[in-house]
Amino acid sequence: MTSILFVCLGNICRSPTAEAVFRARAATAGLDVAIDSAGTGAWHVGAMPDERAQAAGMARGYDLTPIRARQVVADDYETFDLVLAMDHDNLATLKSRAPADRHGRIRLFLEFAPEAGLNAVPDPYYGGDDGFEEVLDLIESASDGLIAHLKS
Repeated sequence: MTSILFVCLGNICRSPTAEAVFRARAATAGLDVAIDSAGTGAWHVGAMPDERAQAAGMARGYDLTPIRARQVVADDYETFDLVLAMDHDNLATLKSRAPADRHGRIRLFLEFAPEAGLNAVPDPYYGGDDGFEEVLDLIESASDGLIAHLKS
């Protein structure tokens, strides 16, 4: 079974959205995967995802309510086959904390959505509702690309 960890800064917007979207799409695709999300920071540990992320996800059929924020821990680099960062800052933080022999597991999530024309999922936290819609669009596209990659 492949295991995937989605990572953003606080684990309340982008990475829990990725967890919920990928969980739903992987199930539809018949993939047997272990999925989790975490943040590089600890500000929101134990908190539910941002209400705007929950609302945007729910509007598309994704339930983020069971997810609780947590911070990346050292064991994550051993446990997960893929650690997928939402942006370059989190990618750099992850690599700085990971053992060198685990760097190959750490990638940008949008590597799986080259058609998006972006390499980072923008943080919608300080913007309006449209930012959460853009995040969902990008995450759905990258999820489909990751599923295709895992099936090949």
